[in-house]
Amino acid sequence: MVLLVPFDGSDLSTAALHRAAEFSEYTDESVLALSIVPEEPDYAIERGWIDEGDPYDPEAIGQRLRDQVADVAPAAEFRCEIPEDVSSMASVTTDVVRTIREVAHEVDASIVFVGSENAGRVSTPVSSVGAPVSEDPGYDVHIVRHAD
Repeated sequence: MVLLVPFDGSDLSTAALHRAAEFSEYTDESVLALSIVPEEPDYAIERGWIDEGDPYDPEAIGQRLRDQVADVAPAAEFRCEIPEDVSSMASVTTDVVRTIREVAHEVDASIVFVGSENAGRVSTPVSSVGAPVSEDPGYDVHIVRHAD
């Protein structure tokens, strides 16, 4: 089984990765950090991966995220995905959520560690991936709401 951590470099995803790595010491499960880098420069700007006006280079972003994962959890595996745009009606967030769920099932994740300030609340921002990821009954979810 695998402990899956969607990782975007944010403080909360970093805390989720750290918690998953600690948890893996007790369960002997491997940790997989999953970064999703959509073909969407605006998404990269929103995440702080690049500044407005900078060239958009998904490979460079993926490498930076890989390096961050190695700093936080050296034993963790890293995987970077560029989600397929399967519908012009779907938002980038929908594509990211779909990719996380697909990978969770593909690797037979036992727990998905999600860093989210708002997953599970009654109202959920449109850009949140925490709530839709936590709705899948195929795996347990550990929600990290505090980075410290």
